[in-house]
Amino acid sequence: MVSLPNTQETKDLIQKLVNIPSPSGFTGKVIQFVEDYLKELQVETKRNRKGGLIATLPGENTSEHRMLTAHVDTLGAMVKEIKDNGRLRLDLIGGFTYHSIEGEYCKIHTTSGKEFTGTILMHQTSVHVYKDANKAERNQENMEVRIDEKVENAEDIRALGIEVGDFVSFDPRVEETENGFIKSRHLDDKASVAILLQLIKRIKTENITLPYTTHFLISNNEEIGYGGNSNITPETVEYLAVDMGAMGDGQSTDEYTVSICVKDASGPYHYGLRKHLVDLANKNDVEYKLDIYPYYGSDASAAIRAGHDIIHGLIGPGIDSSHAFERTHETSLENTEKLLYYYVQAEMVK
Repeated sequence: MVSLPNTQETKDLIQKLVNIPSPSGFTGKVIQFVEDYLKELQVETKRNRKGGLIATLPGENTSEHRMLTAHVDTLGAMVKEIKDNGRLRLDLIGGFTYHSIEGEYCKIHTTSGKEFTGTILMHQTSVHVYKDANKAERNQENMEVRIDEKVENAEDIRALGIEVGDFVSFDPRVEETENGFIKSRHLDDKASVAILLQLIKRIKTENITLPYTTHFLISNNEEIGYGGNSNITPETVEYLAVDMGAMGDGQSTDEYTVSICVKDASGPYHYGLRKHLVDLANKNDVEYKLDIYPYYGSDASAAIRAGHDIIHGLIGPGIDSSHAFERTHETSLENTEKLLYYYVQAEMVK
């Protein structure tokens, strides 16, 4: 009898991952965490030059490979300007809007290793001072970081060691509810990273022999468009990105099933692989939804655009309020992990 995924263990792992700051370009600590996790499982890993991590599990067929990928890099920001009023102006990393981070706690990561806390606010926040505070546009000009230090001007800020180009990460505020929800920033895509790590652990502990040599790429530049477009072995036939399913008006994806993407902004995903994933889900009682994500790209679409001759697909847990304060349910995590479990043991699309 096939055991079900340990969903609480997956949620615990998500909590650890989202609490490690990792905006695109600043992913060293979270990559080290994943590397250490896999070393404990005695899984072979290597770093690529971009700083991502590749784990490989040998399979019976060594001439045809699979690759699965999820990304640890998140949305974030950099210090754009040190302002004369003792605050910081930001430049965003990744595709999101300023209004989604208004009022958010953050950390400024200096090049010396020191960290400072702060809050992202409108310059015109105080309604007792600014008559039209509610009408001001949320943009780079008006938003700023209030640092939790006694600073009154740019010189005070620089004396702390803060400089233009320092990374800024957002407080994830992760929380689990008693009825199975987990809500946090950066479930995109750390929920999927946790799922892949749990899958690898399950393969190892159950002594499963995979039909094909399978690589797991933990990419670190997906939010800026090129995380999974390299380090794909020439033997790789199938490439499956594991990333969030996007929810909203007109979408099929929900927080309780695994989302199988049929098309995103890059175009349709491989029809044969999509059908194969649906067949596996139907045969194994995995709850799923098919969906189109109109303003979305993945590591798999990045690989296709880079010219790799692969069969590409995309699945993932359904995430509400993507690129803002996100939420999913443990049943979506479970269905995603179950589909991956059956997929890595199945024959390839022919």
